[in-house]
Amino acid sequence: MMKSALTALTLVFATTLAQAQDKVTFLTSWYAQAEHGGYYQAIATGIYRKYGLDVTVKMGGPQVNSVQLLAAGAADFIMGKDFQVLSGIEQGVPMVTVGAVFQKEPQGMVTHTDVNTLADLKDKTILVATSGRSTWWPWLQKKYNLKEEQARPYTFNMQPFFADQTMAQQGFPGSEPFSAEKAGQKVKFFLFADEGYPPYGNTIVAMQKTVKEKPELVQRFVKATLEGWKSYLANPAPGNALIKQDNPKMEDDVLAYSVLKMKEMKFFDGGDAGRMGAGIMTDARWKSTYDLMVSSGQIKPIANWQQAYTLQFVKDLKVMP
Repeated sequence: MMKSALTALTLVFATTLAQAQDKVTFLTSWYAQAEHGGYYQAIATGIYRKYGLDVTVKMGGPQVNSVQLLAAGAADFIMGKDFQVLSGIEQGVPMVTVGAVFQKEPQGMVTHTDVNTLADLKDKTILVATSGRSTWWPWLQKKYNLKEEQARPYTFNMQPFFADQTMAQQGFPGSEPFSAEKAGQKVKFFLFADEGYPPYGNTIVAMQKTVKEKPELVQRFVKATLEGWKSYLANPAPGNALIKQDNPKMEDDVLAYSVLKMKEMKFFDGGDAGRMGAGIMTDARWKSTYDLMVSSGQIKPIANWQQAYTLQFVKDLKVMP
């Protein structure tokens, strides 16, 4: 009788858990790719469900305004950037960063093989996308004394770069260098973070209202996401299957190359994450990013800039890589 009662209670508890899944929508920054793998992995392997979350991942893209959708309540969390959130705070949009999946911003420069350091860009034409002009370009200009007239628009087509040895262009380690390799072009890649560019990458951003009203849900989402990333980098197959469902044009060799580069460059487990746990952020890093934006004129000094982030969900999490 006792065993039967315990079994019944167990079934009731399991049913209650199954019914208690909190629905969460997460919006990525672009079409599905390996740099989003941990979110898909946490769905594919049941990690989100383990934490009582029914998560839907939606793809971003060139016509998707993620900040607008977050502010409107169409997404609970977005994959964000430090500059984006600080600009939002300046403009009165109460966003907040709750964790940093990548300890380094993955933006960098693709060059031909004659370039040995970023200081060698002084005589080059540099292809910069519109988004780059409001993020890394002012930092690069100031650090290496580059001229505004060196910049030309980057249209996400590498053919002009391939055809002109005097050009350099922006890129990410898992995409443009791989395209160059497939085209038989020898290139070099310089990660801005290794040159002192301070922002975090692949951050988890919510509205301040969500953090205030649902801190326990935010904590579960952050922890589950980081566990998803740890799982993805160990065995990306489950996450990759879902990535290819959302983005059928994504190829296996691109996914494999991107995962390799993320691991080599220690985006997830490098820096402070190796000692303090994945997702960690620090006041010092955020101040460096804020000071950079102010000094470059990208934002005006704002009294409440520290509202752009909170350490409460990552400082004691200890998801060790």
